[in-house]
Amino acid sequence: MHFTLRQLEVFVATARLANISAAADELAMSQSAASAALAELERRSGHPLFDRAGKRLRINELGRTLLPMALELLERALDIDGLLAGRGGPRFLRLGATVTIGNYLIPPVIERYRRLYPDAGISLEVGNTETIAGRVARFELDLGLIEGDYGDVDLIISDWFDDELGIFCSPSHPLAGQAQWSIDDLLAQEWAVRERGSGTRQTLDRAMRDHWSRWRIGMEIEQIEAIIRLVEAGSMLGCVSKVALADPLANGRLKEVQAPDLDLRRKLYSVVHRQKYMTASMQAFLALISTRGPQ
Repeated sequence: MHFTLRQLEVFVATARLANISAAADELAMSQSAASAALAELERRSGHPLFDRAGKRLRINELGRTLLPMALELLERALDIDGLLAGRGGPRFLRLGATVTIGNYLIPPVIERYRRLYPDAGISLEVGNTETIAGRVARFELDLGLIEGDYGDVDLIISDWFDDELGIFCSPSHPLAGQAQWSIDDLLAQEWAVRERGSGTRQTLDRAMRDHWSRWRIGMEIEQIEAIIRLVEAGSMLGCVSKVALADPLANGRLKEVQAPDLDLRRKLYSVVHRQKYMTASMQAFLALISTRGPQ
């Protein structure tokens, strides 16, 4: 064998961090030792694995081909190490979720996972659909849960859960007591909406496609709670997942707007890289959400 697991660890960390010094810090190595390990791996391959631009290293085509194989070999080595040490089963899971899922749906699932596998660590990164799917595509996350469509041939995107957006306003809004709102009522108002790249915005854009020229977007905001607070305090309409509206609607902080002219239903998805080695942690988490959803 012409390489070591340590060399592959340095390669993988450098690919993720784009910096050999940061990779060395993560692996608790000196920079010189990490540089030597990477240089030896490249020498044995006969080709560079990164394009150099100052201190930044950008993975090249050969490196991108090697990356999933290196990740799989390292994951399998950890499985073997755990088995020999009597620690078989799920290990650490790097999970990503979009804002609605991360804040409102996935916390109870994570708690169930932790109770079932108390020795298996888990981290959660929250971002919009574009961010989370992109990080899965770059092997920076093991598994993602997203709200919107995302086209990438390297990813396996599977249906997970049915969701629906809700339109809402302040109880003091002039039309708050109206049973149903026509599309003309809706288009006469200013809206506070999620940013482009989010699954919520993608669903809302699709619902509004026939009314685009008349739709009045007053603000674009990344955080759901900020949209709720802004609408509660002002005269704009908001639109987020109904799971985020349960409490503020129940306690009277907001009023739901019935808008039968708009289809605000959507799917939520799980996403994995098709070349990613399915670790015991990934298999256990996917099995958990497939049998019980987010509840």
